[in-house]
Amino acid sequence: MKKLACLLLLILGFTAYSYSQFNLNKAFKSATHDVDSLKGGKSGGGAGLSKEDIANGLKEALKVGSNNAGSSASKVDGFLKDSLIKIPFPPDAEKVRKAAIDAGQQKQVDDFVVSLNRAAEQAAVKAAPIFVDAITSMTIDDGINILHGANDAATQYMKSKTSQQLHDTFFPIVKAAIESVNVTKYWTPLATTYNSIPFVKKVNPDLNEYVTQAALKGLFILLAQEELKIRQNPVARVSDILKKVFGSLDK
Repeated sequence: MKKLACLLLLILGFTAYSYSQFNLNKAFKSATHDVDSLKGGKSGGGAGLSKEDIANGLKEALKVGSNNAGSSASKVDGFLKDSLIKIPFPPDAEKVRKAAIDAGQQKQVDDFVVSLNRAAEQAAVKAAPIFVDAITSMTIDDGINILHGANDAATQYMKSKTSQQLHDTFFPIVKAAIESVNVTKYWTPLATTYNSIPFVKKVNPDLNEYVTQAALKGLFILLAQEELKIRQNPVARVSDILKKVFGSLDK
């Protein structure tokens, strides 16, 4: 009886294993077929996705994400109170910061950092339309590759395709914002204190370029966060095309 029972258990175990392997193989083949169908321009495995759906879905995701990122960054303390994107004292001028603090100018240092972040927040108001203009150049093949890419694939696409254009457009906006919040007013006394030290090399960083680069970096960080939400959280899919395209990834 014991031998018979052991034999039955072995048979049942082998059958269960074979069945599970069959299901896994079937699922893998189905998923592969879906991806191949999408690349061929056909609907994907009942999802009803065409190449055009994917491209439109990715463009919509980037529009929603860039709008949310711009709105988040442009609010008061959008940069200043977000540790991921807060703009610090310029690293190239670290000696200035240290000298100012040693001279009892901690408040002036803090005020200067606040002014840098306020400039970025003002400039971010103009970010969303710039992103949206860049999104229109996305091709259908770009959309397919992004959909099945990494969680920040769309953000990396935007960086690779638009960084220089965004920089050139953003720079004068940042420059105007820096003038608006009087960044140089806070910088001048700090630089003067440092430059008055005998034998030091005078420091005068390009604040316009520094804030532009830092602001763009912060916006891309926020855009990546928004992209991740849309990919992983159904609640963040605020339109039918987003639900249709990104919902296909949940299956």
